[in-house]
Amino acid sequence: MAGVDDRAALGAVWFRAGPVVTVLGIVLALWYVLAVWLNAPQVIERTLSSQPGWGASDLLRLTWSMDRPVLPAPHQIALDFYRSLVDWPLDSPRNLLYHAAVTSSATLLGFVLGTLFGAVLAVAIVHSRTLDRSLFPWIIASQTVPVLAIAPIVIVILGSMGMTGLFPKAIISMYLCFFPVAVALVKGLRSPGVMETELLYTYAASPAQAFWKLRVPASLPFLFPSLRVGIAAGLVGAIVGELPTGAQAGLGARLLTGSYYGNTVQIWSALVMSALLGLAVFSVLAALAPA
Repeated sequence: MAGVDDRAALGAVWFRAGPVVTVLGIVLALWYVLAVWLNAPQVIERTLSSQPGWGASDLLRLTWSMDRPVLPAPHQIALDFYRSLVDWPLDSPRNLLYHAAVTSSATLLGFVLGTLFGAVLAVAIVHSRTLDRSLFPWIIASQTVPVLAIAPIVIVILGSMGMTGLFPKAIISMYLCFFPVAVALVKGLRSPGVMETELLYTYAASPAQAFWKLRVPASLPFLFPSLRVGIAAGLVGAIVGELPTGAQAGLGARLLTGSYYGNTVQIWSALVMSALLGLAVFSVLAALAPA
């Protein structure tokens, strides 16, 4: 019976993890093929053209080990990522965790500011028909402007006011955070039906009591998914905000440095760290959300 139970447990694990492992394997295989295809012209031109008698194994080996490839192989990215974490202290600009901590600070501050701003806007819109008609369309329209166009403007304006460092990046992060929170809370605060609202008023509940005892609890199922979307968008905003500032730290600065020096392996390592950071903050909020 123990053997049957073990096989059943392994089968259940594979049922859940099998599709993920299969897709990951296919992606990695295609990545290696694409790396050969994109890097082969440079390898042939710079190295193999002067070495007669080279074969397919030489082409594969060289395309997967270039110092500055067009597309680095997955093992090159993994090795650079590992060395960045292990070979350098945490306070070193060469350590990806150092840059991740800087970006996380701007993301969290922008997330808090964006959540508060979005909540205030949602409450105001729900309680004012004038704001609903005049402000809500502008909130939606604000998200049609690319953040890459807004970021330099925000940096210049805040810089002229003496605000540099963390705060301008947090403002750009806030710009992307507040929208999902505001839209979701407006929908959530309006979700109680007429019967529930009138029932509270039959108990002589005040508007404030109706808000806190009915509308706010009804909005929570809408709020927590929007927070997960908001913090992911805020991370993107924080990274974008680091690009026009000439920042020396942060994942955006790491991406910019790699682009400036043509170090594609460094760029991809920073992208992997950005993805892991986004997954981490998303998972934390998902764990904190009520079931």
